[in-house]
Amino acid sequence: MANIVANASDEILTGKDRKPIIERFRLDGRVALVTGAGQGIGRGFAHALGEAGAQVAVIDIDKHRTASVVEELSGKGIVATGITADIADWAVGQAAVARVAETLGRLDIAVNNAGLNRNSAAEETRAEEWDEAFALNTRGLFACCQAEARVMLKAGYGKIINTASMASLIVPHPQKQAAYNASKAAVVQLTRTLAAEWADRGIRVNCMSPGIINTALIATNEALRPLVAEWVKQIPLGRLGEVSDLQAAIVFLACEASDYMTGHNLVIEGGQTLW
Repeated sequence: MANIVANASDEILTGKDRKPIIERFRLDGRVALVTGAGQGIGRGFAHALGEAGAQVAVIDIDKHRTASVVEELSGKGIVATGITADIADWAVGQAAVARVAETLGRLDIAVNNAGLNRNSAAEETRAEEWDEAFALNTRGLFACCQAEARVMLKAGYGKIINTASMASLIVPHPQKQAAYNASKAAVVQLTRTLAAEWADRGIRVNCMSPGIINTALIATNEALRPLVAEWVKQIPLGRLGEVSDLQAAIVFLACEASDYMTGHNLVIEGGQTLW
């Protein structure tokens, strides 16, 4: 006992701020928003953050999906609110962020996950397809980051997490998706830039790059379903990712345990970028 008292300043012995490591992953008292939270990865993120203790604002373009996820979260005893918004619209996205802060009283965690992908060969990609990808995946994401930071800078604290993609590192194949790949690569560099600008004012900005995740998008897309076997061959772990494979990581990036981490691209892809 005397030895423990003598080493009371040893964080490894006592725990940082006298918290056991598992408690540092808790998000009690925090307010989080997730864009694109009505389905797939975003829905999984909303559940993970809520289960860790955060109040969650579910933002999605589809009002029915938004309401459904809010109902799911509320059924678990999680405080949740829903906002229907098209994040590709700069003003609408920023207004949605402001509404979260006004409704829930603060904003500590922002997960900018809304995105889209239109597969097309580069030589056949229309200007409208290119603009659509960048409007949501990059421009809309930045508009949300800007609005989120304006709230967080006043508080001197915040975690911003952007959903990028494995496509920021390699060219996924055999599907063709030049606009998507370029827009997600831009998200990674944008994340690094914002992390550098806001690091000394309490905001941490990181991104996550999932590999190919088994969501309804694959199940309902006749053009993608035949590619699954080929994708699995490209993945060292021998399977597609599941949304649940990403949930612990989003909690880590959102909690105090990752406070010394900023500007990082966390890649979760079953090893696919190794080959």
